[in-house]
Amino acid sequence: MSDSQPSGPGEKLVQAYHRMMDRVQAAIDEAEEHAIPTLEQNLERAKERAIELGELTREEAERVAAYLKRDMEDAASYLEQTGNEFGAWLKFDIGQIERRLFEKMLTVADRTRIELAEFEARMHEAQTYHTGEVTGPGVLRCESCGEELHFSEPGHIPPCPKCYATSFVRAKQ
Repeated sequence: MSDSQPSGPGEKLVQAYHRMMDRVQAAIDEAEEHAIPTLEQNLERAKERAIELGELTREEAERVAAYLKRDMEDAASYLEQTGNEFGAWLKFDIGQIERRLFEKMLTVADRTRIELAEFEARMHEAQTYHTGEVTGPGVLRCESCGEELHFSEPGHIPPCPKCYATSFVRAKQ
């Protein structure tokens, strides 16, 4: 969660989230002069690269890609719907986040926002986050009791510390 470092076997997925984000951003940067691939295509490339390098099994890569896609779609949806700054989506001061991660998420979220215009119906649906999944930085709100979980970096979602529920939504301002 916020300032704690996950350890153990689950750390592999958190580190993979960081690496996959790097690869998606690199693919977007490289595509500037060519036909720009979609978020799906960039995630697929990053996922396949993680498998090729033996960093993740196919199942793990699928899970991490799904987590990353969910976070990017949620951030882009928020930016599209509200016009607010990216820091408002995170719901805390950007100074708490490593500048590099912030810039990566902003680049990918901005590109994703363009793609999401085609999927307006999906933008209105709430994204549900579950205990055991990996999430990017920001604040998740427990669907049962409203307790907020603050993440300053990618990490595993624990059960709600207040009511032990396992379903969360992104807290919006």
